[in-house]
Amino acid sequence: MSQIPANLLYVDTHEWILDNGDGTVLVGVTDHAQELLGDVVFVELPEVGREMNAGEEFGVIESVKAASDLYSPVSGEVLEVNEALNDTPELANSEPYEGGWIVKLRLTQPEEVSQLLTAEAYAKVVEDAQ
Repeated sequence: MSQIPANLLYVDTHEWILDNGDGTVLVGVTDHAQELLGDVVFVELPEVGREMNAGEEFGVIESVKAASDLYSPVSGEVLEVNEALNDTPELANSEPYEGGWIVKLRLTQPEEVSQLLTAEAYAKVVEDAQ
């Protein structure tokens, strides 16, 4: 069974967010997503400064089996990208909720956070998909 930390919020496209409580969030892919992908070999990161809307594609995560688009769970401006993924993309597999984070966003529509899935609701999405 995939790990689904209770302190994070989720979207049904298998991205998570960590609300830093200061108007910024970290975004990454869930443990379930990395299990489906298999060994991650490349993560396409967005440009710092890019503004995106909730649901907008912002990159690609590629594994030996497949490539999958990445979607922003919320609207925001890219403040930082996880440069470590350029040299060590497998962090998305080994540490999906820690070292494998993908982007840090400054929220432009903070109210969107309240529309995200709780860990319990996301667990149901995963369960229903199997």
